[in-house]
Amino acid sequence: LSTTTTTKKRSLTQETPSMKNVEEIRNRVILGEFGVTNVHTTDFPGNYPGYDDTWNVEKFQKNFRIDVVHLDENSMEFDMVGIDAAIANAFRRILLAEVPTMAMEKVFIYSNTSIVQDEVLAHRLGLIPIKADPRLFEYRNTEEEGSEIDTIQLQLKIKCSRNPRASKDSSDPRELYLNHMVYSKDIKWVPIGNQADVFADCCIGPVHDDILIAQLRPGQELDIVMHCVKGIGKDHAKFSPVATASYRLLPEITLLEVVEGEKAERLKQCFSRGVIDLEDINGTKVAKVVNSRLDTCSREVLRHSDLKNVVKLGRVRDHFIFTVESTGILPPDVLVTEAIKVLMAKCQRFLNELDSTIME
Repeated sequence: LSTTTTTKKRSLTQETPSMKNVEEIRNRVILGEFGVTNVHTTDFPGNYPGYDDTWNVEKFQKNFRIDVVHLDENSMEFDMVGIDAAIANAFRRILLAEVPTMAMEKVFIYSNTSIVQDEVLAHRLGLIPIKADPRLFEYRNTEEEGSEIDTIQLQLKIKCSRNPRASKDSSDPRELYLNHMVYSKDIKWVPIGNQADVFADCCIGPVHDDILIAQLRPGQELDIVMHCVKGIGKDHAKFSPVATASYRLLPEITLLEVVEGEKAERLKQCFSRGVIDLEDINGTKVAKVVNSRLDTCSREVLRHSDLKNVVKLGRVRDHFIFTVESTGILPPDVLVTEAIKVLMAKCQRFLNELDSTIME
């Protein structure tokens, strides 16, 4: 009996410290010297005694928030707090592959005497982002011809010739030839039906004017007609509305003891600029964490034997820092809104399927 009692006491003693760390296990990803711990979501119902992890709408609404950190016409950075990694990743994948845009689908080459092969030229043209609001167009039926409600027609017609005013001694192609560099600015919009009236205030065409398509020499020409349709990145990368869409967890850096002098200087050098600052206290430089958000989590500090035990590196599990860079087709804030709509539609479709199954 005494042996059994002793064993139970030892097991209770071993369990007690771990229970103190439950909050850390639930809410923090810890970056160690030889690995990363607490990477899996564990706050599901019944996993921790004394914790009610049953999903609740009111609790979610209280904890969930979106904070816009930076926004301009091409990029956006925002914090999404209070959600699981599965939802954050679903949101990222929707941004990449399921928000529709307009892109070139059919390329009719009537003349191409340049050195660029037809298929290579068509591929280059297809990847040029087109400035047109996809919300104003319908998906095209592949069995029918394009119309003003589902197709945008563009034309590229250009011919290279010699510049009669060029100097005889010049060897610069920019001076010797006219139209020898074909850029995306040479692509012109050809309205179909009533598109000229409907999109009178829109400037339909390539997002950027300086995308190089081909180089020509005197006598070479391009005569091409392109049809743009609505599609999603899941079908082809040319329809993807973002140059990049990514997220990272918010870094958390905790100093476990006071770090002074030369040691503080070295600690500052281990992190990205702006993360650690030195504060002058009675003539002594003391390290303090200023902005852990700027850290790239390189774990450089763990290489120093005298520093690795004075700092604790972690990440907040439910705080996602999103970076969205648009290709220019739609503003990044509009893309985020459209991605949320797509996610909501997916959820509604799933609920409808459940209802129909229950009724059957």
